[in-house]
Amino acid sequence: MTADDGGMARTFAARTFPARTFPVWAPDAESVSVEIGGRGRHALHRVDGGWWRLPTPVEAGADALDYGFVVDGAGPYPDPRSRRQPDGVHSLSREWSPTDYAWRDDGWRSDSLVGRVIYELHIGTFTPEGTLDSARERLDHLVDLGVDAVELLPVNAFNGTHGWGYDGVLWFAVHEPYGGPAAYQRFVDACHARGIAVIQDVVYNHLGPSGNYLPVYGPYVSDGRTTWGASVNLDGPRSDEVRRLILDDAAFWLDDMHVDGLRLDAVHALHDTSAEHILEALARQSAGIRERTGRAATLIAESDLNDPRLIRERRRHGYGIDAQWDDDVHHAVHVNLTGETSGYYADFAGPESLVAVFERGFFHDGRYSSFRERHHGRPLDAEMPFTRLVAFSQDHDQIGNRAKGDRLTATLDDGALAVAATLVLLGPFTPMLFMGEEWGATTPWPFFSSHPEPELAEATRTGRIAEFARMGWDPAVVPDPQDPATFESARLRWAERDEPGHARLLSWYRRLIELRGEIPAEARATAVSCVDGVFRFTRGGLRVEAALGSDGLAAAVSSGSRTAASARAGAGSEAEAGSEAEAQPPGVVVAAFGDAVRVSR
Repeated sequence: MTADDGGMARTFAARTFPARTFPVWAPDAESVSVEIGGRGRHALHRVDGGWWRLPTPVEAGADALDYGFVVDGAGPYPDPRSRRQPDGVHSLSREWSPTDYAWRDDGWRSDSLVGRVIYELHIGTFTPEGTLDSARERLDHLVDLGVDAVELLPVNAFNGTHGWGYDGVLWFAVHEPYGGPAAYQRFVDACHARGIAVIQDVVYNHLGPSGNYLPVYGPYVSDGRTTWGASVNLDGPRSDEVRRLILDDAAFWLDDMHVDGLRLDAVHALHDTSAEHILEALARQSAGIRERTGRAATLIAESDLNDPRLIRERRRHGYGIDAQWDDDVHHAVHVNLTGETSGYYADFAGPESLVAVFERGFFHDGRYSSFRERHHGRPLDAEMPFTRLVAFSQDHDQIGNRAKGDRLTATLDDGALAVAATLVLLGPFTPMLFMGEEWGATTPWPFFSSHPEPELAEATRTGRIAEFARMGWDPAVVPDPQDPATFESARLRWAERDEPGHARLLSWYRRLIELRGEIPAEARATAVSCVDGVFRFTRGGLRVEAALGSDGLAAAVSSGSRTAASARAGAGSEAEAGSEAEAQPPGVVVAAFGDAVRVSR
């Protein structure tokens, strides 16, 4: 809200407040005041439902006011619904309204993003400058690549200058070092002008450790715990307004900021026993926004539950989320190309895991998980398109949660990188790329943070090292997340794109995306097999052959043997797998990457 709002009211669900009455929900407070920069403190009056507000609007000029709330004599604290924090999460909020921006995307319409090519990026490391405006200048690269949507890691306000973004504490405010909310609007507008949709990663399962003042105001958190901190109160006493905060924030991004979808972080950590789960409530709200705006309002969940209820339609008693991340695909691709089988990779050893995910979507669909030491997941519904599953060979978690933050380029040669790209982009899933992988970026993407509080900085540093030491890593190789050099190492080096090896891989990614556009989005993979280290499948008239080992395609053809590397989920024998693979008639080769990948029509 800015002063230009004039008579513009602030509306939260069915509750509407006059402009500049500074409403805030603080149900347990005995007194609440608003402190306005340069204008002193003004006592708020209690109204129904635990809300407080000024009885009459503040008379002020056109300039935006800085303000914070004093609760029972303590503070001032930022507004829980702050739209801007120009001086950080511990300082006063500033009025800001999304309606001040003159959007140029009136003609923009986006269909569902399910089945489209998604490009995940982190604003702080995507460009040398690390801002939304500098990222906007790189959008033509994404147009040339052929992606349909960008997915931004969290941009909400957090303490410090740089970080992954998952320690946000003010969900409506854009991190000021990225350029603030006005820069965000320019970025979205520029994406839409180029035909690119925008997905925003949002975190509703916890709040960061620094600058979280929500408990001062009311029962925003519960007694439960997540891996990252206290659980958000979704189903306890007086949780209605907490749920409303989440729903209003989602509407803010989808409606006010014109984004086309949300990626919902770690929904398995949303503890909610309500009759209508918060995810179903989000899906219901998004459907209304989609109908009203013409934008996709696609919801994509990160979940490790392997539970199809998440992406089942609400009319069939599901939550109605449009798609979910499928880590099983990543694990199967990663293990079969790198040979790593430690930790949660153990169950994916052998090509049968890759065959399984291409045929069934989930690998753990009720089978035993040795890492969890229990059976896990359940099968997808028979009619459910695999495009409801987002697949990737690299993403921020799977790279950043390695001790050194090393990408696949540190382990695989160009041929194996081309195989990984082929499996993701031509497979039956919704494909997602991680920034820079399209040219084989060599920059790592380790975990980094910038906590200014010495005790929090030390806890993060020692905790990270101890975590990897327990997994057998040498502590000496784990980068210090608080060292600015760790953050700087993660910035993409765009000059790499033009180097011969990188340029060849980039050209391959472009060709794969072109070919994907020729395939019906919901076409399943058929004739899936792995014989003598060559993984094969047919999809939408394209026959794909990809070498999982260093011997390449020619070695498998010449060997004529059926080895232990032959596998087909559900096949009666290895001979069946081999005969089915060989039964495919020869076709016209439409793309090839050396002896590693061949695509025929």
